[in-house]
Amino acid sequence: MDPALLREREAFKKRAIATPTVEKKSRPEGSSQQRDESKKKMRPPSSGPKLDSTNYKSMTGSSQYRFGVLAKIVKHMRTRHQDGDDHPLTLEEILDETNQLDIGSGVKNWLASEALVNNPKIDVIEGAQGNRFAFKPVYRIRDGKSLLKLLKQHDLKGLGGVLLEDVQESLPHCEKALKNRASEIVYITRPIDKKKILFYNDKTANFVVDEEFQKCWRAVTVDAMDDGKIDEYLEKQGIRSMQDHGIKKQIMPKRKKPPNKKRQFKKPRDNEHLADVLETYEDNTLTQKGASVSG
Repeated sequence: MDPALLREREAFKKRAIATPTVEKKSRPEGSSQQRDESKKKMRPPSSGPKLDSTNYKSMTGSSQYRFGVLAKIVKHMRTRHQDGDDHPLTLEEILDETNQLDIGSGVKNWLASEALVNNPKIDVIEGAQGNRFAFKPVYRIRDGKSLLKLLKQHDLKGLGGVLLEDVQESLPHCEKALKNRASEIVYITRPIDKKKILFYNDKTANFVVDEEFQKCWRAVTVDAMDDGKIDEYLEKQGIRSMQDHGIKKQIMPKRKKPPNKKRQFKKPRDNEHLADVLETYEDNTLTQKGASVSG
């Protein structure tokens, strides 16, 4: 054998011995099984059954499911009212019409004693055989005549207009009634949220505006001007706007504090009729017939 190869082999062995190595010990097979069993013991058992399509209706304890049942009932009652069916129903009749007869007894008790009773959109009619429920609209209006009466009352009392969506919710067959009363109602779109507001069209307040004034009015553009700039422009033209047309509050003037002066003690004013006599005693001298006598 080549002696050079032997020398290289010996040098390789020396380097291998000098290099530290970490040996991995083989674990017994039973230890991994024991660890898996301990992990299984540490996991708590599931508290409830799994949710699937078969037991979804039976899991009536969740709040999401309860409020889903309630929302479906309120929506159905609103639709009935808009279709003209405003007679009250029992809870069983409501559940039958909404196809929810398979709900649990806990949800039924919650609906009858708490949810429907305290709901602002549901009216409760008490009776000897139990409570009955009906939809509670924003306004008590049944036809176009009652709608017009409502708008007149708002106009006379200065309450403003009525939201179109509230009328649609409250008035059965709303579209037909609004179409028949179109000439007596004014629609205004609110710029903030683009909602339509209904006002009473008071024809007694109508008046004819001269065409020249209309042309001048339409020729003036004030879109890019605020109220301050408009007031400034009008003042330059000799037109002043009304100011302080509300009730003025009287502001009491503040009392000025007097400057701090040193107090001067006044001489007593008693015995003023003896002033001449006192002056003679100040010099401790008595004068009699031109002769002075010192005491």
